Amino acid sequence: MSGLLALLDDVAAIAKIAAASADDVIGQAAKAGAKAAGAVIDDAAVTPKYVAGFSPAREIPIVWRIAKGSIKNKLIFLLPAGLLLNEFLPGIITPLLMLGGAYLCFEGAEKIYHIFKPHHHDADEPEGFVADPLHLEEQKVSGAIKTDFILSAEIMTIALAEIPESTIWMEAATLAVVAIGITVLVYGSVALLVKADDFGLMLTRRGRLSLTRAIGHGIVKAMPGFMKLLMTVGTAAMLWVGGSIVLHGMDVLGFGQIYGIIHDIAHNVAHSVQVAQGFLTWVVTASLDGLFGLALGMLLIPVTSKVILPVWRLVRGKSVAKSH
Repeated sequence: MSGLLALLDDVAAIAKIAAASADDVIGQAAKAGAKAAGAVIDDAAVTPKYVAGFSPAREIPIVWRIAKGSIKNKLIFLLPAGLLLNEFLPGIITPLLMLGGAYLCFEGAEKIYHIFKPHHHDADEPEGFVADPLHLEEQKVSGAIKTDFILSAEIMTIALAEIPESTIWMEAATLAVVAIGITVLVYGSVALLVKADDFGLMLTRRGRLSLTRAIGHGIVKAMPGFMKLLMTVGTAAMLWVGGSIVLHGMDVLGFGQIYGIIHDIAHNVAHSVQVAQGFLTWVVTASLDGLFGLALGMLLIPVTSKVILPVWRLVRGKSVAKSH
């Protein structure tokens, strides 16, 4: 009997340790995930465009396919790669973060640039061209998963940089929780967004009360504006997060002059006001980080179009030619 009681005590102790470890993993995952908020917002803002134009019956299946691809990106490719780099090449994490931050700045700046100089993707398509729906869906899903890979790499790298030094298993568990939690959050939100107008139409047509029909009509009317607002927030978040990542990386690598100037300005502005100094410091810092991100992104647009893309097409063309 005493042996059984001792065994039960040991089991209880192990359970407490496991519970504490689970709490640590969840707590660390929440903190790390919060740091990746900008990329998460952008992910949620970008994805709905990939289901635009499809029948309502295909919207949720398409979102589900993209979500499965996102989980595969994070758990099968990015999580092991991130852990291996952190274990054997930790010095490369900051440059990789900066590269991802620069990409976010480029994406955000490009969206703003195309507001003033719109471009048309369909200019080369013949008049009357009708794409095969199945082929179009495959293209859209493939494109969405590729875009997700880049954003997921940024999310996982940011999360990894925020995890306190621990065992590789604790880091792996924390990253896995971040990966699953963010994927559920992003694509659950996307599913709700793409079906919101259908829900509003259902209320409008089937609602028994005038109030219900009015709510449905309001949802349908509000969704286009809300989607534009979401895209605006996503763009601002990209520039803010991208700019702050690059600036912080420059500071870590010993080039912290701009980083220091921004924080001095934010500190001085906040201390010139007697209320909400912490919030004001954050607003000024985020705004200046975003302006830096916009400037960097605008510089990267011609570099990308005139240098990186031509080189990429040349290399890709040679590889295709060799394969044939």
